[in-house]
Amino acid sequence: MSAEQPNNPLHGKTLEMILNELVDRYGWDGLSYHIRINCFMNNPSIKSSLTFLRKTPWARQKVEDLYLRMKQR
Repeated sequence: MSAEQPNNPLHGKTLEMILNELVDRYGWDGLSYHIRINCFMNNPSIKSSLTFLRKTPWARQKVEDLYLRMKQR
């Protein structure tokens, strides 16, 4: 790993790692409260959520933003 982004808290984190940490912290109900998207509200799973988030940049940004807020607390 290079030290290109030493101050970026997302550096080295995969979307799956981020999503798993958020689900561990908030649960699916809490996650759907913070980010109102169907993949978190209706029959959520890591696999289906990753599929949606990888092809939907605005939703992925919301997930990353929530993760950063969680890490700052």
